[in-house]
Amino acid sequence: MIYQRARFCMILFLAAVISGCSDPPVDHFQGYIEGEYVLVSSPIAGSLQTLAVSRGMTVVHGDILFVLEHAYEEAAVSEAEQGVVKAENILADLSKGRRPPELAAIEARLDQARSSYTLSRAEYERRSVLIANGSIPQEELDRARTDMDLNVALVAQLTAELETARLAARSDILGAARSDLQAAAFRMQQARWRLEQKTQNAPTSGFVFDTFYREGEFVPGSFPVVSILPPGNIKIRFFVPETVLGTMFIGQKLTASYDGSKDTIPATVSYISPQSEYTPPVIYSRETRSKLVYMIEAVPAAEHAAALHPGQPVDVRLEHSND
Repeated sequence: MIYQRARFCMILFLAAVISGCSDPPVDHFQGYIEGEYVLVSSPIAGSLQTLAVSRGMTVVHGDILFVLEHAYEEAAVSEAEQGVVKAENILADLSKGRRPPELAAIEARLDQARSSYTLSRAEYERRSVLIANGSIPQEELDRARTDMDLNVALVAQLTAELETARLAARSDILGAARSDLQAAAFRMQQARWRLEQKTQNAPTSGFVFDTFYREGEFVPGSFPVVSILPPGNIKIRFFVPETVLGTMFIGQKLTASYDGSKDTIPATVSYISPQSEYTPPVIYSRETRSKLVYMIEAVPAAEHAAALHPGQPVDVRLEHSND
């Protein structure tokens, strides 16, 4: 009887110990540092001419990262600029009418036609007097009238021609010239954009985590050449069980520490995954649901971000509102 009672007490003690060991703390978790990298590439392929950075460097926004060979793009820009100049000249020429020497030639012909008209009119009036006296036949008067009418028509023709020469081209021709100029300007902008893409600058400040090509190698379009890790892209990632998930919220405060650190690092929860994860296959039941975990991400304080490195393990402690 005494033996059975002692055995029963031992079983209760072991059960209490096992139960206490199986319940992990609800505010302490293991985690690690994760980095979200900025991959810098050029949309246009080319040989890597200059790699201005190396792994481990710190860059600021606007620093040159790399330059691809761009002789073809420079030639295309020069050709496009010449096309714009040509289109501008054509439009200007159509807008101004004919050149001054051409206008002067038409004006000289008009002055000559007016002089001929004055002379033919005087001849016609003189012959009209003579025909009344019977001194000349009717044919000479008719001939003088015809010459005067021809000179009147010539003066009218040259006057209209001079007015037309002073005008610009027709509206449809001017519209086509403006469209040609606009298309040339678009081609120039495109050529300049392609040239600019051969030189890539740092889109953000940060740490050069890696470079993927060496100078002289061919870089396909849109393939990253440099990866940058901005301080603001460093996250603390850890996992909490389903039983703790209900206490988590965006903006929740926590602290993190790592091996060798003297002080804790404050951080703020920025993301709570809506999807559960688990390592061994489990059955979704009340007995096993505690094995389900959910990913949590937190942003560390900016002044501590430089001391954290992707893959580094950390210990996370949650801070509750009732602490």
